[in-house]
Amino acid sequence: MSSDTVRSTAGAARDSRALRTLARVGYAVLGVVHVVIGAIAISVAIGGGGGRADQSGAMEQIARVPFGVVVLWVIVLGLAALGIWKIVEAFLERDSDAKKRWGHRVTKVGTAIAYFAIAATALVYALGGRSDSSQSTTSLSASVLAAPGGVVLLVLVGLVVLGVGVAFFVRGIRKDFEQHLSLPAGKAGDGIRVLGTAGYVAKGIAVAVVGVLFALAALTHDPDKAGGLDAALKTLAELPFGQVILWLVGAGLILYGLFCFARARYERL
Repeated sequence: MSSDTVRSTAGAARDSRALRTLARVGYAVLGVVHVVIGAIAISVAIGGGGGRADQSGAMEQIARVPFGVVVLWVIVLGLAALGIWKIVEAFLERDSDAKKRWGHRVTKVGTAIAYFAIAATALVYALGGRSDSSQSTTSLSASVLAAPGGVVLLVLVGLVVLGVGVAFFVRGIRKDFEQHLSLPAGKAGDGIRVLGTAGYVAKGIAVAVVGVLFALAALTHDPDKAGGLDAALKTLAELPFGQVILWLVGAGLILYGLFCFARARYERL
């Protein structure tokens, strides 16, 4: 398939009103997932148990509510559409600077993969199954460590994830997310900026800790230390003033979820 054909197909997808609508639904359901994860994190912080503070735990909680299966199917469709939209954007990226162009493409494809992964988890629960994101992360880390050069590779994975976390943090501080939004004037726009800043900073901290845990698992040859988002948040709880930190991060993830609701309305698609 020629590059012109690929671009033409991507352009047609970008012009699809149905795909744009589903992509906006994707942002909304992404908000739901983050609100649930944040609520679980706060429950853990205050000693209420709460379950797993990751996408599997979120899907498990959603599956328990009335019409939860319907919500799970909406999550599957919305995040799959959002992932496809990011792939389309990657193909249509036209930055004149080649390095920036490919950097943007890699970022968008990576984001699409993350959306597809969450959609896959929702699909498992929608079909009546169960999954454990933390256990999957641990198993993957063990497989990487067992491979030749596995320690170095897992450290690199940790550094990449750490970099993603730092990027989220910086994006929140600098309010870079505004570039992709058509924000309303006045207090509504100011409120969305606050949600975005707090949400990106909180998510950046959580993702950065995941990266540190990957690197720690590699350096200690202990794959159990790489437990994903749930392990990262519970590691925060073990720090001095950890419950307060975890509560703040959980609240920040809820704010990020609310920001995703705003993105569903104001994102430039």
